[in-house]
Formats: sequence, C-alpha cells, structure tokens
Amino acid sequence: MKKLILPLLLILAIGMLTAVESDPSEVVGYVKYDCVVGDNLVAMPLVQPYTTTAEFGDQFGEDINTINLWNADTQTWDASVNYGGGFWDPEMPVGTGSVLFFNTTAPLTYFSIGTLPATQAQYDIVVGDNTVMIPLNKSDLSTTALAGDSMGDGETVNTINLWNADTQTWDASVNYGGGFWDPEMDTPIGTPLFLNSGSDFTWPVGPRMPARISNSK
Repeated sequence: MKKLILPLLLILAIGMLTAVESDPSEVVGYVKYDCVVGDNLVAMPLVQPYTTTAEFGDQFGEDINTINLWNADTQTWDASVNYGGGFWDPEMPVGTGSVLFFNTTAPLTYFSIGTLPATQAQYDIVVGDNTVMIPLNKSDLSTTALAGDSMGDGETVNTINLWNADTQTWDASVNYGGGFWDPEMDTPIGTPLFLNSGSDFTWPVGPRMPARISNSK
C-alpha cells in the first residue's frame, strides 16, 4: 500500500514542518514555533480550528496576555487583550496565513498543526508596512533577498523585518536597490515577515496549490 510523505522542509529556530499521509486525501503536518517570555511573531501556516484571537489564545491559558494583528489600512497594531479567564477584548478574526505578534509571560511552544491548505496564503500588500508569511509552497524564497525580489522589480519593497525574540528587536534586511539586500537573512517556509512597500500589489503570484508530494513505498 502506498504512503505519501511530505519531506522534511524546515529545520531551524522557529521549528520544522513534517507531514505523513495515511489517507491519500489528507496530509497532516505541523510547524513549530518556540516562543520566549516577551514578544513573539508567529504565523498560522496550516489549517487549524482557530477562527478568532480568543480561540487561539485560549490554547495557552493565561500565558499569553496580548495578541496583536497588524492593520495595514490604519498602519497600526490592533490588540486583543486577555483580561483573564479566557475573556479577550476585542475578539478579532484569524485564519490560515495570519501573522500574530503576541506577548507571553512564560516560555512556550506553539504548534501550527493541521492539514495543508487547499490554496496557499496570498496577501494584498499596501503602501507602507505589512505582515506576511512565506507560504508552504514557496521553499525557493529561502532568504530575504529571494523573497524581496519576488515582490517586484527589486525596488518595490525596501525593508523586510524579522522579529528577533532573543533580543526583543526587529532585524532589518534593507534593499539598497537593484536587488541588493543587506544583511541577507534566512526565510524558510512559515516565516512571518514585517515589510515596508512603496506600492500596492498582490503577493505571491503564480500557483497557490500545495507543493507536490513525493511517493515512497
């Protein structure tokens, strides 16, 4: 009997994605994010049962006190605050592809566990700051330079920021024009990004179906 296996695609600080399929119609996997006391930036790469910040936050009890979602229209963080006992206000929508910036009072591990989305995440990027995630079918966009160059002519996006939870600061990869990015940082699948754009566009372009799954005995 054949078994389909999604190869190991991600091994680094934010975790790994693996998947094994016992039913040919459904691939289940996970992406692991190790979070520290303080602020952390994570994403929701896989299909999960969380549709609001309250449902997401309740899986951690009271270890998470604030979940922030970037509002590109207002260019501000919208905050969902946990007042204890699972009472979150306001309760904001989240879903596959969402990027969450949350504050925790204890170290924890967040697993995005679920099935591969039927279509991968796609974002409407606006002039100004935006949050996005490297989709699961874009393993070729493995650095800030490759990701940035896929967003235009080399000058559309001028800065890509990765959150450094250890230092509690943003590490910035700056585009000095012509596709020259400094420093060039790793961006494996599932990596959340905070970027600044000089124009409106949709990203990524091209096929949005999951990466092809290999066969094994």
